Amino acid sequence: MSLRSLLELDARLSNKMRVAEKPGALRAIAVFFAHSGDSWFWWLALILLWFFSNSSWKKWEVVEFVGIGLLAALVMCIKFLVRRRRPEGEWGGIYRNTDPHSFPSGHAARSFLIAVVATALAPAWLAIVLWIWAPLVALARVAMGVHYVSDVVAGALLGILAGLIGLQIYEPLFLWITRLIGIPLW
Repeated sequence: MSLRSLLELDARLSNKMRVAEKPGALRAIAVFFAHSGDSWFWWLALILLWFFSNSSWKKWEVVEFVGIGLLAALVMCIKFLVRRRRPEGEWGGIYRNTDPHSFPSGHAARSFLIAVVATALAPAWLAIVLWIWAPLVALARVAMGVHYVSDVVAGALLGILAGLIGLQIYEPLFLWITRLIGIPLW
């Protein structure tokens, strides 16, 4: 099977999953989940939580915040290298205007990174909720027509890998930063 035929299959499957132009409850749910993985929302929520939480939560919040930022830079680099155009459509104008490239899905990568880090640093109930939420974000991005299935699969794998690597290096990195700035991060 050639790359072209795989991309055509990917486009057909993605189009079958699409609900962006179909009014109703399924579309409304897809819109909610498609936006729930926005980086600005997570950064703002994590900053606000940091001010009101104890040190065990602060650790999770700081690791998530930094992980989301570093992952965003990595995703943007890959997008500019690959330059795959988003599927045609009307919904998601802000995404289409600010980032016309679809591969890999930053929302899928971010949501799976958040779930991986929560598995290690947050309470079990939150990790379970986030592991249910992450694939819903990825599917919603396809359903709303801003990504192909392969975009979200690649994004999910990238987010999982980045989360696993990040969990291996965050403590020595944050210890170095704490020494450098003289302020504990949590």
